[in-house]
Amino acid sequence: MYVPRPWTEDGQRCASAGIPADVGFATVPAPAAEMIAPHPGLRRPGALGGRRRGLRGNPTLRTELEQREVGYVLAVACDHRSPRSEERAAALVTEMPRRAWQRLSAGTGANGHRFYDRAVVYIADDRPGHNQVLVRRNRRTGELAFCRCYSSTAVPLSTLVGVVGRRWTVEETFQSGKGLTGLDEHQVRRWTSWHRWVTLAMLAHAFLAVATADALTGTHQTD
Repeated sequence: MYVPRPWTEDGQRCASAGIPADVGFATVPAPAAEMIAPHPGLRRPGALGGRRRGLRGNPTLRTELEQREVGYVLAVACDHRSPRSEERAAALVTEMPRRAWQRLSAGTGANGHRFYDRAVVYIADDRPGHNQVLVRRNRRTGELAFCRCYSSTAVPLSTLVGVVGRRWTVEETFQSGKGLTGLDEHQVRRWTSWHRWVTLAMLAHAFLAVATADALTGTHQTD
């Protein structure tokens, strides 16, 4: 739940809604970093927020993740510039040789695999790790999209593209939870009631996912 600044600055309003006193205002990148913090051993690249506006190329979040050696793939705008270069992300494409592009899919969608031309540009940086810009090109329209990537060890292009595809899995899970268990249909006015509703909706969705997986694999358990 997003609590806007006018709420967090009004203690009485928060108290009447049951919001804990220690809950303060936070921009989108802050809780993203907090969710990563309990997992210091995490090293695999992770798609954090995909194309959400608040996460796009956020330098504070990127720095914190790199300090923890947590790999990421974050969407950035075409005018994104690396810390060591004034060159825009879009300008990097003109320097790519034709052989740099590979036709890869980030996963299946409603109309089958999502095939795009993809390439990476390595960013010169004196910090540890591998910094890259991942470029996606629409084969029909030529439209470009960019992601800033980091990993503590070298990873292939196919791995970065696979991370991008996880965003769709997350979004499809949210849509499924809304459609099957009413994740977004809470009619509550208090913090505790909202948490109870969301927790039960997620639990019901998890049960349905497991039951479906069992049915598809033909494994049924009886008491």
